[in-house]
Amino acid sequence: MTSKPGVHAASRTHVGLVRRRNEDSFYQGQWLYAVADGLGGHVAGDIASTTAIDAVKAYDRLVPAADLADVLGRAINDANDALRQRIRQEPELAGMGTTMVAALWSGDTAVLANVGDSRAYVMRDFRAAHSPLVRVSEDHIYRHLVSDAGDVPDLPEKLARFLDGRTDGRSPDLTVLQLRPGDRLLLCSDGLSSYVPSDLIRSALNSADSPPHVADALIAAALDQGGHDNITVMVIDIADQALDGRR
Repeated sequence: MTSKPGVHAASRTHVGLVRRRNEDSFYQGQWLYAVADGLGGHVAGDIASTTAIDAVKAYDRLVPAADLADVLGRAINDANDALRQRIRQEPELAGMGTTMVAALWSGDTAVLANVGDSRAYVMRDFRAAHSPLVRVSEDHIYRHLVSDAGDVPDLPEKLARFLDGRTDGRSPDLTVLQLRPGDRLLLCSDGLSSYVPSDLIRSALNSADSPPHVADALIAAALDQGGHDNITVMVIDIADQALDGRR
């Protein structure tokens, strides 16, 4: 868990029940939180996700709320540049790639960035009964980008955007979120969201349990559902002290 007053966070990762190595990486800092999922079936997904996470760590610092989107956008671009430089140094890594979902916050404002199909969720007043779970990010897969996708035969369920060192179409979606005491955020790889129904994710988050217990419960839920993929979850709780005097 983080030691910053008013912010309580916990992260868990698991290789899953099928894969032999964990290609997910994460960073849980003071101001910055990030999850990256190396692309399965590509070259060195674990190296891709670790390289991307190592690049964004440098942006774990307090910045004015008005600058959050610009700073986080640059962090994601730096992650993509780091992949390109790594591939130049080691050509055998050509083809590696990773998703990334990240949050950078200041005062009562956070900006969420997403490239790929790792996800960000928020639950307001998470201890209240039946609090809704809101998905903040959009999966960057082909069927979400094609008009009348349901009418297109054999449309691949493939990522349309991810980080792989190339310069075209790798920019993240950026979403501004006004934080409130009692907010609970979830960042996760698709090892959770692709296997655990949203109502079970909501149920795990909608509790008074601490972030470590919730993170453990989410990992257990993914394993109960078969756990074919690597699973990474990060649960972040916001309390009053986190928003006082920190703009």
